[in-house]
Amino acid sequence: MMQTKRCYYEVLQVSRTASVAEITASYRKLAIKYHPDKNPGNEEAVLRFKEAAEAFEILSDEQKRARYDRHGHAGVEGQSHQFHDINEIFSAFGELFGGGGFGDLFGGRGGRRVRKGGDIGTEVTIDLLEAAKGCKKTLRFERHQKCETCAGSGAKDASKKQQCQYCGGRGQVVQATGIFRVQTTCPVCTGSGSVIKDPCNKCRGNGYVPRTVELDLDIPPGIDDGMRMRLSGEGEPSPEGGPPGDCYCLVHVTEHPLFQRDGQTLICQVPITYSQAALGSTIQVPTLDGPHELEIPAGTQPGDVFKLRGKGLRDPRGRGAGDQLVQVILEVPKKLNAKTRQLLEQLAAEDHVNVSPKRKTFFQQLTEFFVPIENPPAGE
Repeated sequence: MMQTKRCYYEVLQVSRTASVAEITASYRKLAIKYHPDKNPGNEEAVLRFKEAAEAFEILSDEQKRARYDRHGHAGVEGQSHQFHDINEIFSAFGELFGGGGFGDLFGGRGGRRVRKGGDIGTEVTIDLLEAAKGCKKTLRFERHQKCETCAGSGAKDASKKQQCQYCGGRGQVVQATGIFRVQTTCPVCTGSGSVIKDPCNKCRGNGYVPRTVELDLDIPPGIDDGMRMRLSGEGEPSPEGGPPGDCYCLVHVTEHPLFQRDGQTLICQVPITYSQAALGSTIQVPTLDGPHELEIPAGTQPGDVFKLRGKGLRDPRGRGAGDQLVQVILEVPKKLNAKTRQLLEQLAAEDHVNVSPKRKTFFQQLTEFFVPIENPPAGE
């Protein structure tokens, strides 16, 4: 009896409106879940693995997906690759996993599979000036290193390691399911080819113990809060002699009392007096490089914004620098001395006599608004 194909969206557990990124993320998750290395001897897992690969090939291609949405499986019949071997899936979709195929996750194809060491994470906090100029920070984090007692063998006596009987010392076993012939890591010795009968007391047979390490991190100018930096090869070692993982450092940038940040743009507010706004002035404004003279033209209004080109933060990828925006705000004194009060009263009186046309129009409209209607229409 022929088995009916499931809906590709159902296979990948996504909606019909899912983006390519969502489809890719779901496929990665399913590929890991049903990978034969994790499911030795499980025929159903192998079929699910192949099914997910076929669904992804169609739904990740814009044209194939459009035909599938219109006509279903009939619309893409012959369009999907017919996978006759599990390694073909590794080859076809390896780029999803960083260019190294599933080998980066499960240890490569062909021969003995060697897994990459795990990634680790750490954090560092810097201030805005350090982020602007770039700086060097010393990171302290924990990772595993070879046990000195057993030299990484995991055994009290390395010579007492015994060959794994399950895989015959090869570290790999072959799972045959129908037309599939899949080589997977031995579940007993986890790929080492040997088993430990008398484990090391210090590392308890793991071969590795935790150690605190210190590393210098060069933080580039312009880095933003929440960015991650990768220290290649500074992660966990591979238990099978493969390449080590990476260390990812999350950068936190604290807020500054004078500046606000929007990407590579800096924003600051600078108070000015009424006389400076009305008559114009040269004021000093703060920048990351120190004080900067800014010309304020006569008639400047509260809230006006002036741009200082190139005074923002540099792009950490080397794409130039942002600008600094200076917003002027009117500073009103809370206390006045006698002379200042007298001058302001004279100014107020002068403003009252010499009313500008715009202001006069406003007062005329205000007067007309409050004039009562002497003869209202009948019935009101």
